[in-house]
Amino acid sequence: MRFKRTLLSLVLLFGSALAVAAPVNINTADAPALAAAIKGVGEKKAQAIIEYRKVHGPFKNVDELALVDGIGKATVEKSRANLTIK
Repeated sequence: MRFKRTLLSLVLLFGSALAVAAPVNINTADAPALAAAIKGVGEKKAQAIIEYRKVHGPFKNVDELALVDGIGKATVEKSRANLTIK
């Protein structure tokens, strides 16, 4: 029984880590997912990303995220590994 609990704990621990490690698609993610993936971005800026997307269409590359008011090139660089457009 102890083995099963330990195994379950490991699965949950590493399963959570893998879920966090997957890049977030900036063209489809909701505000909470964007806020979690982009360092320095909270719910308000994440919502601004979604509004920008609605007005201008999907991002062609991750660098275009810096076109959103309040998101700079440094913010994009800090989170680049967590972001994708695919």
